[in-house]
Amino acid sequence: MIPHLVYFADPMCSWCWGFAPAIDAIATRHPDLPIRLVLGGLRPFNDKPMDAAAKAEIRRHWEHVAAASGQPFDYGFFERTGFVYDTEPAARAVVAARRLDPGRTFALNRRIAHAFYAENRDVTDAAVLTALAQEEGLDAERFAAVFEDAATREETLADFAVSKASGVTGFPTLVAGPVDRHGGRYEAIAMGFLPVDQVLARVDGFLAEV
Repeated sequence: MIPHLVYFADPMCSWCWGFAPAIDAIATRHPDLPIRLVLGGLRPFNDKPMDAAAKAEIRRHWEHVAAASGQPFDYGFFERTGFVYDTEPAARAVVAARRLDPGRTFALNRRIAHAFYAENRDVTDAAVLTALAQEEGLDAERFAAVFEDAATREETLADFAVSKASGVTGFPTLVAGPVDRHGGRYEAIAMGFLPVDQVLARVDGFLAEV
């Protein structure tokens, strides 16, 4: 087992959007360090439109993330009526990208998050997700087919199950392993949001010890 990171996240998780610069910084500093993305399943299959209370709660989260991370947010989102915060389609889109071209997995995950948080685009809509995938260099027709494929749906559910079985209770969660090459244990780098410099220091410390 070679040293690697496992990142549990959701493209519609605001704290994951805040954590995105840390993931980018790790990839820049350690381009040969593998990072596996596991889609966590924040609110999959939610079917209830957001009411005023839900909007107020989510807006508070966004404001906290913006203050902590400096990431951009488009608060025009809260002017929508009847929006259903179902995170399964966005997660499935990332899985579809992984099936088509694993090298574009993180790029599409980040592009979906940026579209949702900074551009107020509806990333629960298959047509929007296909357009974003095309922006990231994926063939729109192939992506649309794979996005709707039963195997993609099953793989998305498998990611959710891995996240749950791993004991992950919140996103973002970043772990590193193996701590020892025999037991294959993992150690936490971040369980929740941390500033970029702290994340890099922890990753550097992990790599110095393996």
